[in-house]
Amino acid sequence: MTEEVYVGKSIVHAIKAIDSNAGCVVKNEDIDDIEWSTTPIAKADIQAKMAELSTADDNLDYARKRKAEYPSIEEQLDLLYKDMLADKGDKTGEWFKAVKKIKDDNPK
Repeated sequence: MTEEVYVGKSIVHAIKAIDSNAGCVVKNEDIDDIEWSTTPIAKADIQAKMAELSTADDNLDYARKRKAEYPSIEEQLDLLYKDMLADKGDKTGEWFKAVKKIKDDNPK
């Protein structure tokens, strides 16, 4: 299971977040150049939703950084196995130390 850590900041993302059934073509990512095939959404509403999505995306920056730094699941399981063999299935184990460092380096 892959967790999505990108919210999206484009005009189309904002429009679809307001109305998933909205039909439009946005030319050159220009809010003043939208061709609607459904009922238009007000420019101010789109801009407000874009700001909201941008903030939500920025708030997930820590998650993107953590995801890039975590070892693969296979490597983590190997660390856990080795910790169990060494009776270090607690905060003294190498897996815990590795994950804690990533979390400490990239706080929420």
